[in-house]
Amino acid sequence: MLKLFRYLKNYKLQSVLGPLFKLTEACFELIVPIVMAKIIDVGIKNEDTGYVLRMGGLLVLLGVLGLTASLTAQFFAARASLGFGTELRRELFHHINTLSHKELDTLGASTLVTRMTVDVNQAQTGINMLLRLFLRSPFIVLGAVIMAFTISPKLTLIFIVASPLLALMIFLVMKLTVPLYKKIQKKLDKTTLMVGENLSGVRVIRAFSRQESEERQFRQNADDLLGLQIKAGRISALTNPCTYVIVYLAIILIIWFGGVNVDAGDLTQGELIALISYMNQILLALLAVALLVTSLTRAQASSVRINEVFAVSPSISDKGNSEITPDPAAPAVCFKNVSFSYHDNEEYALKDISFTAARGETVGIIGGTGCGKSTLVNLIPRFYEVSCGEVLVSGSNVDKYPFKQLRQAVGFVPQKAELFRGTVRDNLCYRKRDADDSELYEALEIAQALDFVKQKPEGLDHELTGGGKNLSGGQRQRLTIARALVGRPDILVLDDSASALDLATDAALRRALAEKTKGMTVFIVSQRVSSIRYADKILVLDDGALAGIGTHEELLQGCGLYREICQSQQYSDKAKEAAANE
Repeated sequence: MLKLFRYLKNYKLQSVLGPLFKLTEACFELIVPIVMAKIIDVGIKNEDTGYVLRMGGLLVLLGVLGLTASLTAQFFAARASLGFGTELRRELFHHINTLSHKELDTLGASTLVTRMTVDVNQAQTGINMLLRLFLRSPFIVLGAVIMAFTISPKLTLIFIVASPLLALMIFLVMKLTVPLYKKIQKKLDKTTLMVGENLSGVRVIRAFSRQESEERQFRQNADDLLGLQIKAGRISALTNPCTYVIVYLAIILIIWFGGVNVDAGDLTQGELIALISYMNQILLALLAVALLVTSLTRAQASSVRINEVFAVSPSISDKGNSEITPDPAAPAVCFKNVSFSYHDNEEYALKDISFTAARGETVGIIGGTGCGKSTLVNLIPRFYEVSCGEVLVSGSNVDKYPFKQLRQAVGFVPQKAELFRGTVRDNLCYRKRDADDSELYEALEIAQALDFVKQKPEGLDHELTGGGKNLSGGQRQRLTIARALVGRPDILVLDDSASALDLATDAALRRALAEKTKGMTVFIVSQRVSSIRYADKILVLDDGALAGIGTHEELLQGCGLYREICQSQQYSDKAKEAAANE
């Protein structure tokens, strides 16, 4: 957890003033038993009402001052802990956004969501408790022992024995609960994952009548989580009774031996009451320590998980890269002997791929499922780092580009149409924040989305729900294509992004791309021959290797795999052409 303290650097003053005011409150609290002893030994013994009233007024004053100091400490501790949480969330979010797809795939979205929310909240609560109680409680314990020593050195031995026993008990509780809280956080990760999967796949679950099975799995996970929480809670719950047993045994001993000393005249009645008060103060302080330990235990487990994310370094970085001037004479994209593995081993998803794509050229990519089509186009904007070879954009290796320049030059449409909560305008302006309406309408027209957007009463200001769930699948795909076209990128990548479109719309989209994107290099990944047959160049992939490259006619003559794909789609091709002509 110490590694996270750096996020308090902007709140140093609050981090100092909070504990300082708590110490001030503790000083006032330690004076109270002495005043009470004076009231008993002087005021009540001598029946001096005026003295009792004066000392009583002093007690009230000490209470008011202590309350004021406590409230001030709470204010500064809250400011510091909230600031800490804000800084930590901001930095964690920034760090996650620096990670490449490889690290994000490894960590998983569910655990990152849990660590960004639950774990940061736990760490923030731990900091709050730390600033309020970490110095106050030990100071109260030490101060009470010292004050007791000034009253009766002999009886102080009871304090000296009881305090380490209490500390040992708290240490044992912490040692047992830290591993449990780590397991609890992992179970929370799994819970988040299961909830996310069920919500996103609710239609599939219902279509296959798997509700009971999913509920059973979720119930099992929830029961496991409940069991761990109960186990941790039971161990933590032992803190209070064990503390009370030790403290009340100490009070019994103080009363027993203190009574003997009072009879012998070595101790006054007021001083005995003061000793009991100091032991009660130790009890309350250590109960606060027990609460602090429970909070810090959870915060420590969460801090470890947060630091695990910070420890993951991005495998892809643009640090030190300066803006590159594109070479107008170079091909738009060039792959030179490119091989790629997701797991950094000899199991390559792409093997020795070489080709060039000239400016303004349309390149189709086709092949069987899992042959590496999406992997190939993901290397162009450098979502992943190649294992071997080079990927060049406008004559320069993609690892020399700043991310902003490279990805501004590439309009990317992923397989899954991802839209965000907000208006249609907000989503379309994702590439170019200052795009005007004419640019947006042009992109919508090319993407065949203009008609349905204009049909909405609000037009560009039509509100989309999260993920664009209030649109059909085809409408979402067309909006994502339009979003990629805003700003006129040099390279447009369509990663099987027209799969939900009807035949006529698909044909109209390809026609608009051919007519209205002059000078733009377009990559079309598709399972359909009809979608790529008119491309200037077609890449045929087979198990990560390049099985053929050329035009439709050339591949029909020279590539057996492409010919097989065409034959398997012959009937559907004729139907598509007939539908497009209609």
